[in-house]
Amino acid sequence: MIRNFRMASGVVLMVYVISHLMNHSLGLVSLELLEDGRLWFLAVWRSPVGFSILYGSLAVHLGLSLWGVYVRRKMALTSSEAVQHFLGMAIPILLIGHVVGTHGAVSMAGTDDTYTYVLLSLWKYDTSLLYWQLPGLFAAWIHGCLGLHFWLRLKPAYRRMLPYLYGASLIIPLLALLGFWQAGRDVLALAENPAWLENMSALNYRPSQEVFAQLTINKYIAQGVFLGLVALTMLARGLRALIERCRGTVRVTYPDGRTVAAAQGASILEFSRIGGIPHASICGGRGRCSTCRVRVRAGTDSEALPPPSPMEQRVLERVGAPDNVRLACQARPASDVSVTPLLPPNATTRDAHPRSPMLAGQEREIVVLFSDIRSFTEFSENKLPYDVVFVLNRYFQSMGEAVENAGGHLDKFIGDGVMALFGLETGPEEACRQAIIAARNMSLGLAELNSALSSDLDEPIRIGIGLHVGSAIVGEIGYGQASSVTAIGDTVNTASRLEAVSKDFSAELVVSEDLVVKAGLTLGEFPQHEVELRGRSATVPVRVIDRAGDLPEI
Repeated sequence: MIRNFRMASGVVLMVYVISHLMNHSLGLVSLELLEDGRLWFLAVWRSPVGFSILYGSLAVHLGLSLWGVYVRRKMALTSSEAVQHFLGMAIPILLIGHVVGTHGAVSMAGTDDTYTYVLLSLWKYDTSLLYWQLPGLFAAWIHGCLGLHFWLRLKPAYRRMLPYLYGASLIIPLLALLGFWQAGRDVLALAENPAWLENMSALNYRPSQEVFAQLTINKYIAQGVFLGLVALTMLARGLRALIERCRGTVRVTYPDGRTVAAAQGASILEFSRIGGIPHASICGGRGRCSTCRVRVRAGTDSEALPPPSPMEQRVLERVGAPDNVRLACQARPASDVSVTPLLPPNATTRDAHPRSPMLAGQEREIVVLFSDIRSFTEFSENKLPYDVVFVLNRYFQSMGEAVENAGGHLDKFIGDGVMALFGLETGPEEACRQAIIAARNMSLGLAELNSALSSDLDEPIRIGIGLHVGSAIVGEIGYGQASSVTAIGDTVNTASRLEAVSKDFSAELVVSEDLVVKAGLTLGEFPQHEVELRGRSATVPVRVIDRAGDLPEI
């Protein structure tokens, strides 16, 4: 709930900054249009409702930001998080003077703070204010953009939106700066006329020196109050740490045997940061992404971890986590606990999205296809590297299209070999038919490829294909960017060995009889054999097809 309020207040403040900067950009057209835009801007933000929402959001956002600093046990931040926090603390210091100077002048002296009046003050009377206001505006802009990035990057559509958002993040402040600069030049040009300058002072009720002095005092008081709140927050952190140390320490043990001790009250993610143990956390420990999740090891005291909060429970349910999995950023152990992080430290936003049970690991009945080029070593030794790469890419394209058009999933290319899976999204019977179709199309595609590359090949490319159906463990396996959906188990090994057996028969395809039966086919015109495979005690009945293109069309 606290994070929702902080995010909502941040969105309100960002909308205010966007509208303010877009108003500035009107200065590129004319000073008059800039003033007209100001009237619409004030109609929204200085109305009773708009004023209350704006300053209420400012108070909420500031208060919750300080609370966020207080509750952190370890100020371990990524570079982008550190920049966001630094700018967030700098914004009040940089912009308090501008707020006091405009709103204070309006309330104390009845000043009409038009853009012309403000630009005249900044560009003519006290140019030192520019060194506070411009950095303050850009600090607010960058801080807000980073906040939106941390929030939206967990949304599935964010990657598609990113180019447009990035463009807007550059164009809006650039146009605002150019509009501010052009309007400042226009005001300075008008100020060369003493009559115009005297008339502006009369129309806008320029504050007296006494009022200016009081506004300066008010600015220093406001800045002091803010710095005092920051100091109180840090002092409260120190007192809390002292109290927690008096209560005793808790130990968290990791899979490599490392143990981290810290005061009771820290989250498991904070234990990792205190101990310098890399731990994934895309959302920065806000309980939104699930990438920090850990498995609590069996045998841990059931009372070591309080039950998950409703927010944590929703996130765990979204990713289908079992009962012994917790979010490290939300679980705060009350006694010693042993945990295993479930994602690598370099996990990405992709890992934060809800995933199907299959990706997490699932046993299911699938069809595995293996194919390999015959005598490829001899071929590659007699060709230039460029020619080898060219032929292989054309071959993989043809084989890949045959698999995908039949409804299969290309698992990987291994050297000159292809591994494909069928049945990830269908039943085993349909998967068997898809695999037969794929093998037939691979053969036909290879014939077309040999014809197209006849001038580049000393002899036609020949392949061997093995097909088998059975149970396998399917899941996303690998590390970092090298992870992909694949299958492991005896079915995979059998399909690979059937492909190797095709060499013994000088055939293009060897398919297990079980697959033929499940596909609902009768391949009586092709010979049946009983083959012995390494690692299997019983023989495997297979059908041997000299040319897979001769299979009947399904």
